[in-house]
Amino acid sequence: MSNSVEAFTPEGESAGFVFQTASPFDTPRLMDELIDWTNIALRDKTLHSLLVIAIFTAVFLEIHPFQDGNGRLSRLLTTLLFLKSGYSSVPYSSLESVIEANKRSYYLALRQTQGTIRTDALDWQPWITFFLKALSEQKTKLKSRIKRDRIILGDLPKLSVQIREIAREHGRVTDNDAVRATGVSRNTIKDHKKACTKMVISNVMVQDAAPGIRSHNLQLPITTETDRH
Repeated sequence: MSNSVEAFTPEGESAGFVFQTASPFDTPRLMDELIDWTNIALRDKTLHSLLVIAIFTAVFLEIHPFQDGNGRLSRLLTTLLFLKSGYSSVPYSSLESVIEANKRSYYLALRQTQGTIRTDALDWQPWITFFLKALSEQKTKLKSRIKRDRIILGDLPKLSVQIREIAREHGRVTDNDAVRATGVSRNTIKDHKKACTKMVISNVMVQDAAPGIRSHNLQLPITTETDRH
């Protein structure tokens, strides 16, 4: 069964294929090639890790190894490669939300590059330009979030910061957890939580009210249509 990506009109009629993906016969070999290239490129640092991850994502989606869920899986794998490359802040800001907000540009850039991957006129520029801009937007959002958290934390008493750190480490915090970790009484914890909730809501309301890469230099060891047959 073909995994080719097809576009549809609002009426549900086919508008043609956006791009042809790899055949089921070629998919295992192409995925092995991509994984080997990615591991070697990251290990030997032949390209900047961001470029390696961008190329991996585009080629993975061009191969389209599964019938469904390739986009979601590609973003999970992208996050894994970021973490593997030392970008530990990635889980704290969603790249997927940035892509969702720029979906038209995402598909356009992806289609422009993917249409050249198995040809002699390989052009990474559309996709890599979009990918790096998306990362820049993700970084800006994370910096804004950190700044906002610091403002809120700056107004919190020491006990509140302790409770917040327990919640961050374990995902949630009960009154018993807070009593054991801080040594204060249960009633003090309850009163403190109520006061802190009001303080955080007040701070959030105040904050809310306040006013090209050259494609020719990137060589990926992939096969063209001629090489496949």
